[in-house]
Amino acid sequence: MTDTQHFDVLVVGGGHAGAEAAAAAARMGAKTVLLTNKVDDIGQMSCNPAIGGIGKSHLVAEIDALDGVMGRATDKAGIHYRILNKSKGPAVRALRVQTDRDLYRKAAQEILHEYESLVIRQESVLEILTEGDKAIGCSVNSGRVYFAEAVVLTAGTFLAGKIHIGALQTPGGRVGEPASSKLAESMRGMPFRVGRLKTGTPPRLKSESINFEVLEKQHSDELAPTMSARSSKEERPSQISCFITHTNINTHKIIEDNILSSAMYSGAIEGVGPRYCPSIEDKINRFAGRDKHQIFLEPEGLESDLIYPNGISTSLPLDAQNQFVHSIRGLEEAVISQAGYAIEYDYYDPRDLNYSLETKGVQNLFFAGQINGTTGYEEAAAQGILAGINAVRLVRGLDAWEPARDSSYLGVMIDDLTHLGTKEPYRMFTSRAEYRLQLRQDNADQRLTETGINLGVIGPERALLYRDKMKTQRELSDRLAREVVFPNSDVAKMLGLELSREFKLADLFRRPELDVLKAADALGINKADAKTVSALETIETEIKYEGYINRQKVEIQKIRKAESEALPTNLNYDGIEGLSSELKQKLVHFRPKSLDRASRIPGMTPAALSILLVHAKRAYAE
Repeated sequence: MTDTQHFDVLVVGGGHAGAEAAAAAARMGAKTVLLTNKVDDIGQMSCNPAIGGIGKSHLVAEIDALDGVMGRATDKAGIHYRILNKSKGPAVRALRVQTDRDLYRKAAQEILHEYESLVIRQESVLEILTEGDKAIGCSVNSGRVYFAEAVVLTAGTFLAGKIHIGALQTPGGRVGEPASSKLAESMRGMPFRVGRLKTGTPPRLKSESINFEVLEKQHSDELAPTMSARSSKEERPSQISCFITHTNINTHKIIEDNILSSAMYSGAIEGVGPRYCPSIEDKINRFAGRDKHQIFLEPEGLESDLIYPNGISTSLPLDAQNQFVHSIRGLEEAVISQAGYAIEYDYYDPRDLNYSLETKGVQNLFFAGQINGTTGYEEAAAQGILAGINAVRLVRGLDAWEPARDSSYLGVMIDDLTHLGTKEPYRMFTSRAEYRLQLRQDNADQRLTETGINLGVIGPERALLYRDKMKTQRELSDRLAREVVFPNSDVAKMLGLELSREFKLADLFRRPELDVLKAADALGINKADAKTVSALETIETEIKYEGYINRQKVEIQKIRKAESEALPTNLNYDGIEGLSSELKQKLVHFRPKSLDRASRIPGMTPAALSILLVHAKRAYAE
């Protein structure tokens, strides 16, 4: 007799997307099960042991604003903090944290075990079960069947995963773990467009075999904030340094001589690799005029003897990897513990998803993570939290939550994926967001936490922290608007400003030369009080960029007006004269809900939008 289990939400996969999806569903009180090949590998960092970076840390801040796992786990495991783009504006500043792999995995698992309504099972999923056009659960290799009202599939690189090292090919989701071949085979029978993508990883090096004495040292940034609002700097593990080296002309010559033996260049891989995280072979080929490329040597943990050489991802044969590694300064005697490799896997066209991440072809089935064509832990985790929220809302008969482009980087990513699709692994950058001055890392909670509270995905501790922060910001804002600074006063001297007359403190914050830490001293704020200083920095940004922010708000209102021009779901695009055949086909496929969504279809023109508006109004009038 078949053993059956029944749940509200079933999550397949224990990577970053699966962890966030399961945690979000559990926080909302849904009876949730997380199925994974290996329970001990939940939260595993398959590639680079780091979280954050340009655009990516903004996603982590938004996950944290919704009370997610990633920010908290990062701070419990963070061994090297770095603020990027310090000299640039607040919209593009970012936090990047090097983590201890083992500590991160342990922290993620501990957080998941906090949720009483979450069950975690070690199972290999064989097939997503359907009834008509609805997903109803899955079958697993133990013979059990899991039934659920909503299924979230977060398979990462495991769907028909194939590892390449030179001419050597082995099935696998990552080194040492089997691919989900039977699940991939069953998925290909579903009504989705499937393709192949590729990602890669560098060789791992033995720490004791590296000559760090000749390398540039990069210290952890003492002023860097925590990744999560629920963390404190005191909770951080010991901080360690990373190191920098470079490839050279000799390195490039070795790679050029061996490039046809690389899986990427021999024709063995059909999948497209990430444009913004290329292999060292791609770098040498695409940037032939450069005589060096930077490499960050990043420790994999406090107790680990492995170094992650960020910047030399490769699928060359092992002997070629040894040759080019030994040509690099400081790595002349380096011992490769694990060869670098490329991994090729199935992904599904994200244009076959609704904005909620529910698939269009199969009801009650959600996709999140690399299965949707993205790359990176942060992008996967952000999709996971959205899929988890919307899975619960579907079970409860509620409308899906669809974060807008002007409210979050999550909204930017989902809008890009579901409307434009992707033919290469999608990576988040601040440049993708039109309104990035409003979508800063420091104000993610102001943009999303109240929404999260209304959605029921925010726990009481996170909600209290948010309300305390907003209270602090209001009090500080009132004080700045109220207090006056006189010329030659002690406060003016502490601020380092020469004043010709008295000014309100708030007006002085508009000056580019004002140092926010000096302002904290002048206000009697303890600089060690990270949360109050952070609130002051947010106020400074909003005062200093008030004009630009207000202009963006006007633009957003215009766009929302366009969004309010809804397009009928049954509009007969084939019968509309004046539209090209190509646009008709795209409109039939996308079925955009509004003029704003239609405007982002590739090839759309202002004239075509005007025609659509006329026909939409005519359809609503009939």
